[in-house]
Amino acid sequence: MRLPGRLSAAIDVLTEVETRRRPVSEALKSWGQANRFAGAGDRAAIGNLVYDALRRRASHAALMGDDSPRSLVLAVAVRDWGENPKALSQSFAGDAHAPEPLTEAEIARLSAPAPEMPAHAAADVPEWLAQSLERAFGDSWVDEGRGFAGRPSLDLRVNTLKSSRERVLKSLARFNPQPTAVAPLGVTMPAGARDARTPNVTTDEGYLKGWFEVQDQGSQIVATLANARPGDQVLDLCAGAGGKTLALAAAMDNRGQIFAFDSDRARLAPIYDRLKRNGARNVQVRAPESGALDDLAGKMDRVVVDAPCTGTGTWRRRPDIKWKLTPELLAQRLADQSAVLNQATGFLKPGGHLVYITCSILPQENDDQVQALLATHTNLAVVPAVEAWQAAFGTTIPSGLATELGGVALTPHRTNTDGFYCIVLRRLA
Repeated sequence: MRLPGRLSAAIDVLTEVETRRRPVSEALKSWGQANRFAGAGDRAAIGNLVYDALRRRASHAALMGDDSPRSLVLAVAVRDWGENPKALSQSFAGDAHAPEPLTEAEIARLSAPAPEMPAHAAADVPEWLAQSLERAFGDSWVDEGRGFAGRPSLDLRVNTLKSSRERVLKSLARFNPQPTAVAPLGVTMPAGARDARTPNVTTDEGYLKGWFEVQDQGSQIVATLANARPGDQVLDLCAGAGGKTLALAAAMDNRGQIFAFDSDRARLAPIYDRLKRNGARNVQVRAPESGALDDLAGKMDRVVVDAPCTGTGTWRRRPDIKWKLTPELLAQRLADQSAVLNQATGFLKPGGHLVYITCSILPQENDDQVQALLATHTNLAVVPAVEAWQAAFGTTIPSGLATELGGVALTPHRTNTDGFYCIVLRRLA
């Protein structure tokens, strides 16, 4: 397919997403199944157009004076992919798969400098979240928002139970991987421009042998901050598919015990195959049944709570959820987090550590939640970010990452990672 056909397909997919409220991944898959003539390169390019349109939806709409799928995709082609408006319109002529030629008004808007726009549009975030983001990031909140409008890198975590970073770098050399800047066992491949395809590393021999897992560097960093040690008794209370469980098992060198639990069986299901592939032998999966964790009360050295959240930290990878988030959904997630934090405290032994993690950048889900927990649990104290970072990494925490309460906040703008929050609490008695 030529670019005009790809643009037309992206408009169709985005229309499907907007009108039927379908997840982007499902709409793209459905389009691919209905158009089997399209090759892998075509599907990748169309996916990039759709995701780029959603990442910068607000600023593209401000440029075009319209947020229709056509306007957003045309803005991506010109503003992000560097196409010339007039030349682009001319390329549509005679192409049966192209969109309608650009109007004079569209060419004028696409040719003009970016207009003045409200701060939330410049940041490419929902207007109702502007106040929260300003509270989280101060004067730099617009730049932080723009960081979430870019494409994410592909990050891997080396599984030290089976391999080394040097070995993984060598095995994936054809993709030009690089060591991550912060995570000590990470490997990264920066996102390409325009129609660049993301490497399919899950078919690589090293992945199949368990040498590495796909995991954002930010996720690796917060798993390291949990500071699990060989011999520890650890409860991963919201284990999900087991990404952080696997990181903890490797950090513990298969010594001690990890209890992996999740209240949702479907989320937990993939963990079994992943544990086997990674060679993680110190993990006991606890199914969500009544009394499944009763025997662990008051016995855990560490309780890791990767809490259910709004996912605002994943906006680069899932930009559609940015525009679907509502105050009602935020309120539900706050209630979920409060409940799981209160549950988690009961498993700590004296001197044990509670590690609270979210993939959110909203203060309501992060420092505010911990402040509320401390108000009702006087036997808990924050381990300051400086101390937690030094204990986990053996280095001084980078400037600007510590939150007011003593947590650690990661963002694309600050650390070139997804957005994550992590804070460590110690049980005093």
